[in-house]
Amino acid sequence: MRIDQRMKLAPRMIQSMEILQMAQAALEARIDQELASNPTLEVREPGTDSHDLEAERTQNDRDNREGERELVVKDGDTTNKDDFERLSNFSEEVGSTWDTNSSETGGSYRAAQYDGERDKKMDAMANTAARTASLFDQLIDQWHLVETTPKQFETGEYLIGHIDSDGYLRTETAKLMDQAPQGVTEDELDEVIGMLQQTLEPPGLVARDIRECLLLQIDARLRNDPDAELSNERTLVEDHLKDIEGNRLPKITKATGLSIDEIKETIQHLRQFHPHPGKLLADDAPRLIYPDAVIEYDEENETYTATLTQGRLPALQIRSEYARDSKDKNVDKKTRDFLTNHIRSASWVIDAIQQRKATLLRVIGVVVEAQREFFEQGPQALRPLPMTLVADQLGIHVATVSRAVNEKYIQTPRGILPLRMFFSGGTETDDGDAMSWTAIQAKLEQVIGEEDKSKPLSDDALVEKLKEHGIEIARRTVAKYRKQLNIPPARQRKEY
Repeated sequence: MRIDQRMKLAPRMIQSMEILQMAQAALEARIDQELASNPTLEVREPGTDSHDLEAERTQNDRDNREGERELVVKDGDTTNKDDFERLSNFSEEVGSTWDTNSSETGGSYRAAQYDGERDKKMDAMANTAARTASLFDQLIDQWHLVETTPKQFETGEYLIGHIDSDGYLRTETAKLMDQAPQGVTEDELDEVIGMLQQTLEPPGLVARDIRECLLLQIDARLRNDPDAELSNERTLVEDHLKDIEGNRLPKITKATGLSIDEIKETIQHLRQFHPHPGKLLADDAPRLIYPDAVIEYDEENETYTATLTQGRLPALQIRSEYARDSKDKNVDKKTRDFLTNHIRSASWVIDAIQQRKATLLRVIGVVVEAQREFFEQGPQALRPLPMTLVADQLGIHVATVSRAVNEKYIQTPRGILPLRMFFSGGTETDDGDAMSWTAIQAKLEQVIGEEDKSKPLSDDALVEKLKEHGIEIARRTVAKYRKQLNIPPARQRKEY
């Protein structure tokens, strides 16, 4: 035995940190899970006033609630004992179909069950278009329609399982042969690959590289339109794809005899083909973004103000009759303990959500105050704003600031932007003004956009141009920012 001191995060604090860090969509899912797993928690209907627990425990509040189902199994039983025993043992009754982690653990939660009443979210889901079938499922469905031998069909299914999301078969032949169906030779494997390439739609699928993908699409175009003139396109794809990538058009001119204008026209025709045909069948759906706050300009006070968006987050409250029953001595102890534990958990969730709102609003308030010039002038006016500075100003830990800005978005006069982009380091210009790294990237992008495309600026020349604007950074930093902005080097930016 020994006596020692330890620091341990309470479940309530862990839950608060988790909810603070959640994006709005994730928090909405978390609330749905809490509503499903905690019978004492409910959604407050719009237009009703919120009450504290003491007010909710009054008899008048219960009498005025209309249309609410009573959790009573039989008349005359005021304790609801049988009901709460049923709820307490519910996870055992439904078996392994539910995850039964408690809300205090911060783990997974029970899924919602239908209780006989219409659910608005379920109605919305029922009216939502079904998710597109996966690329694998669509290709398998196509392969079922192709006339093949049983051996070819089995081999085709095996190969389709190795096609990536872009539609390519990038696995090496040797590795494919290691796990190929029994008795399949390498020639038979190649034969089935050819069958897949010729029969699966859209054209270009099952290619081993971009060159083969484009050639398959050229062949498919010629099958549909034998009179199409694609000889130049085929020549460039077969022999000069690397030169096109490197923008070495004079070299292609020397090798093919085509003029610069003919090469540029041919490259423009090649852009009609898709380099990732698999994306045409099952592209990743764009992620929906819900802003957590709105930044607006107050013309009367000439200031920018921040308000939190309620979004689709429901307002939560504790069911009044359960709050009362948890303190009623006439209710048996087991039922009161059941209610007390779930009310405590519900209170933690409500408090954590309120604390999340308060912290987020305070952090955004600092951003609005510090980045006024950004809202008025744009990215080049973004100022350095380290998280440590914000933490010191608000009197909270820097980790709390980091969690508060994680996956949060704000709607500004400049569009919907991630909150994290406003927090960055920076440097001083020759004039002594602070400038963030994001603002420097914006300035670099502007300089490149204004360059003479027939003589694009090298990275060294970009360094000198930025110096003219009072920004002094190293050449390797310019190269790094250029790559982050997906801007190619000078050789590839040159226009002939």
